Amino acid sequence: MGIEFELKYRADAGAQRALLAHVGADARVIAMETTYYDTPDRLLSARKITLRRRMENERSVCTVKTPAGNGDRGEWEFLSPDITAAVPELCKLGAPEYLILFCAQGLEPVCGARFTRRAVDIVTADFAAELALDSGLLLGGGREIPLCEVELELKSGSRAAMIAYMEDLAGRFGLVPEKKSKFRRAMDLAEGV
Repeated sequence: MGIEFELKYRADAGAQRALLAHVGADARVIAMETTYYDTPDRLLSARKITLRRRMENERSVCTVKTPAGNGDRGEWEFLSPDITAAVPELCKLGAPEYLILFCAQGLEPVCGARFTRRAVDIVTADFAAELALDSGLLLGGGREIPLCEVELELKSGSRAAMIAYMEDLAGRFGLVPEKKSKFRRAMDLAEGV
């Protein structure tokens, strides 16, 4: 199982530019268009399971995320243009088998996001992480809201060191912790919350 641990912060465009200049590395630029799926009765979101298909430049990546405790998420990815066909493949990679049963009733798109990611690898003596600066829109219920955030996702090493590093950046650049995922914010928009 892939375990995801990331820190997420609200930012503005000026803070993103200053942060990118501070880390002093060339960013990979990825155009992302995400569609989040759920069953008609919202069985997945009720269990805090996120199922998405995301176009990352020209690649179609299907992903499932599940709660894993301690602020972690289980995460599995499979390259596929079809979310329904990807579900059994995600389970073969280690996603919970109950996902197949849940999705048997059908899947429908419920919300989404369209944004540009600027990604930089951060490597220190204590940890390696990906710094992602995302700018674009969250989409749901025929409405859209701006998205401008910074994420730092641990790839290896010390979680405590990564947290301290990100807290320092947050203080320097006026970043505000974001507790909700892109999915949850887009779903709230779709539900009119």
